[in-house]
Amino acid sequence: MTNAVIVDIVRTASGKGKPGGALSTVHPVNLLATVLRALVERNGLDPAHVDDVIAGCVTQAGDQAINVARNALLTAGFPESVPGTTVDRQCGSSQQAAHFAAQGVIAGAYDIAIACGVESMSRVPMLSSAQNGHPQAPLHARYPNLPHQGIGAELIAARWKFDRAELDRFAARSHRRAAGAAAAGAFDHEIVPVVLPDGSTHTVDETVRPTTTVEGLAGLKPSFFTDEMASRYPEINWAITPGNSSPLTDGASAALIMSEERAAALGLAPRARFHTFAVAGSDPEIMLTGPIPATHRALERSGLAIDDFDVYEVNEAFASVPLAWAKEFDADPDKLNPRGGAIALGHPLGGSGTRLMATMLNYLESTGGRYGLQAMCEGGGMANVTIIERLG
Repeated sequence: MTNAVIVDIVRTASGKGKPGGALSTVHPVNLLATVLRALVERNGLDPAHVDDVIAGCVTQAGDQAINVARNALLTAGFPESVPGTTVDRQCGSSQQAAHFAAQGVIAGAYDIAIACGVESMSRVPMLSSAQNGHPQAPLHARYPNLPHQGIGAELIAARWKFDRAELDRFAARSHRRAAGAAAAGAFDHEIVPVVLPDGSTHTVDETVRPTTTVEGLAGLKPSFFTDEMASRYPEINWAITPGNSSPLTDGASAALIMSEERAAALGLAPRARFHTFAVAGSDPEIMLTGPIPATHRALERSGLAIDDFDVYEVNEAFASVPLAWAKEFDADPDKLNPRGGAIALGHPLGGSGTRLMATMLNYLESTGGRYGLQAMCEGGGMANVTIIERLG
């Protein structure tokens, strides 16, 4: 079987996803073009050799409409012969893009593909693509109480018995780990500079708060409490706050994926190979438990045990999600998001999948680890899990 390998993987630093955020003046097409251009330049690759560009993007409206992948690759200067498509698997969109790209290589449909993702939450607010309709209305016949993700995060906290203090401790740890990694230069190889309209560059994650403490987080009010919701969900203790949730974020990321044979022919050294893929659906009412069945599926397919991994990257959409995952698998907390997660580094929706993969691969390389497992919860009750094996 042909191996699909990662030759390089990059990301932008995060920007706060609101007006005035560090990247709010940058069009998302330019954000994505930045990482695409960086991949081919860093590796001396003629972009004409790229068979396809697959981009994840959740809110495909406004500046992100009309196939952001194609718009970005042309903006990056790629030849017109290079196609691009945009996919939406909610928060796992660019992780799914990596699956599609790698699976295309394994199947022989591609020699070289780029998986990438972008989200500018400052310019294209979350859910703005649904402003003129109710896309889930037909589901109400089957799920009459279909809630939003915040309620799902609260239900997870209640069912796995995580109290507010435990969620806040996890959030503070995320900021502490991310700040320490940044200070040590751990993100330097994965972050590429974004040129801003004023000519300056953005290279530091704006969402990391090094001074975050459990005591400070304790003063925040629950985000999703209302009298109506309290009546509907009496089991909830209302522990999810802005402090233990991922912030609105702008950012982009991209991975250069090819067959092992093509990498050798081009004189490029593969950094990792794709080992196992899994996707799963889960209850759309609690919504965010999908990483658990998807991980079970990935472990069964891979033949690996949870202790065989050197790092787990489980997206921190809300603190309760990775905590429930870790409890389910009795996973080593020291291996879970060791350089911080989305609570600190941000969650630019469609750009998060390949962002996590960049951080995971760089961690494996810096520590000499072999296997990494990445899991992403997704809106509507789904999840992607990817296992990679470091090479070299």
